[in-house]
Amino acid sequence: MLKYYLTHHDLTALTPIYEGLLASYVDDAAKYSSNRTMFHVLRHAIESAPLAAGTRIRFQGFGNSPYRSREMGEALRTLERAMLVYLLFPVTTHELPILPDRKRSPRLQFLDTGLMNYRAGLQRTLVGLSDLNSLYRGRVSEQLIGQELLATSNVRLSPPLFWVREKAGARAELDFVYLHKGALVPVEAKSGTAGTLRSLHQYVSASRCPIAVRLYSGPLSIDSIRTPDGVPFRLLNLPYYLAAKLGEYLDWVETISR
Repeated sequence: MLKYYLTHHDLTALTPIYEGLLASYVDDAAKYSSNRTMFHVLRHAIESAPLAAGTRIRFQGFGNSPYRSREMGEALRTLERAMLVYLLFPVTTHELPILPDRKRSPRLQFLDTGLMNYRAGLQRTLVGLSDLNSLYRGRVSEQLIGQELLATSNVRLSPPLFWVREKAGARAELDFVYLHKGALVPVEAKSGTAGTLRSLHQYVSASRCPIAVRLYSGPLSIDSIRTPDGVPFRLLNLPYYLAAKLGEYLDWVETISR
């Protein structure tokens, strides 16, 4: 695909490749289907998954379908075993050991950001864009970061997770928590200033984590700041394209803090 793009220098020229990939995934659904009904459920899941990437989902009626929770859950878990999607479940604690809460709605991570962009009709919009977080309500940047973290982690043993705090009258949701040397580091994908990171501040206040990460479109930097209730921490501001190197940069921050 990269060779094709380098030849044409046009994202829209990749359309035949993306169409072929989607068609092959749908064709493969027949191999995983126990009956004709399950084939249709799997086909719907494949076609709808790119459009739901980066959002928390419910199995019941997924993708505006008439399918029940049980059959759609089975279909999405089948696609997860085929490594086409990942179901990222939230954690509600900031201490080890961490156990994802599978009673809560998962966030859908799709296999490939480029295919997601194609299915959502975003390819032309991406050209010349200066901040990914300004596109598609921030879902492209979250999908891209999730893809990078999945590529650099042991998916079965330590998949990317996100944190939620849900209680009456208040809700906080942190994009990712990253396991680094026995600590859960909060990670947000944002374009705003450090003061707008409300969920990250709430996590730091509860966990007393000394470092947090913002992945964004700006330059590499480190800020020493405090949460609204006065808890000090250091914020590592990391460009999106360095998401795959997150662990190495956290090591670097530790060396300069000694």
